[in-house]
Amino acid sequence: MKNVIALTMIAGALIATSCVSKKKYVELENQYNDTRSTLAKTQLEKEEIEAKYAKIEERVANYNAKIQSLTDSNNNRLQQVEGVVISKNDKDKMKQALANVDQQELAQAKTLKDSMNLIVSYNLKKNLDNSLVGEGEEDDIKIDIDETVVMITISDKLLFNSGSARVNPKANPLLERLANVINSEPALEVMVEGHTDSQTVKPGAYVKDNWELSVERSTAVIRTLQDKYGVAPEKLIAAGRSSFHPLTENETKEGRAKNRRTRIVILPNLDKFLALLSAN
Repeated sequence: MKNVIALTMIAGALIATSCVSKKKYVELENQYNDTRSTLAKTQLEKEEIEAKYAKIEERVANYNAKIQSLTDSNNNRLQQVEGVVISKNDKDKMKQALANVDQQELAQAKTLKDSMNLIVSYNLKKNLDNSLVGEGEEDDIKIDIDETVVMITISDKLLFNSGSARVNPKANPLLERLANVINSEPALEVMVEGHTDSQTVKPGAYVKDNWELSVERSTAVIRTLQDKYGVAPEKLIAAGRSSFHPLTENETKEGRAKNRRTRIVILPNLDKFLALLSAN
């Protein structure tokens, strides 16, 4: 009987313990499910917030792009100033370049073209100084600057033999230095003028007259500059002036020698100058 009572008590205890564990389990399971539900809801809210933030970022980026586009469009909008088409960006770059120009010369500039000429001339003069005239050539090369046009007069004895349009090989160092000056400034054109004295061409000569000789000499110099020293041909202009623009009288040997010359006229090309500004 005692054994039966003992077994009954043990069984009751086990049942009571089992009931408590199940209740606890259910409670924990409910907590777990609540936590999962809360986590899922939080994750959904997070994704919604991230989606909204991404849309806001996209709108901001689009607004910034539009602002930049409008700014670029405004800066690049072409204006016509004194007959020259120029953009705001180009004008800003010109201001920077003009800061290097002689301010007294700049004060004399009355138009936009004057200012552009000063910039090209300034860049050219930097490369002319002490770079073109070689030792012993001081009497045979003359450099004149008339406002923004550079004129370089070279005695024919440095370039040609008498009556010939073939460039003397001894002239190569001079023409190389001249090419370096021309190549140093892209925004210019170069006219090469041939000049002769007034003596007529000898019968049987390979040229008909001084017109032909002056053009042949100009073209020979241009071909050397282009083919040997890489000067862009589109920058070059050939001109023959025959004997009709003498520097002095032709009655003496010395006068005729002075009149036989090649003149290099360097001219600013304003359209090229503006194109270079826009490209930088």
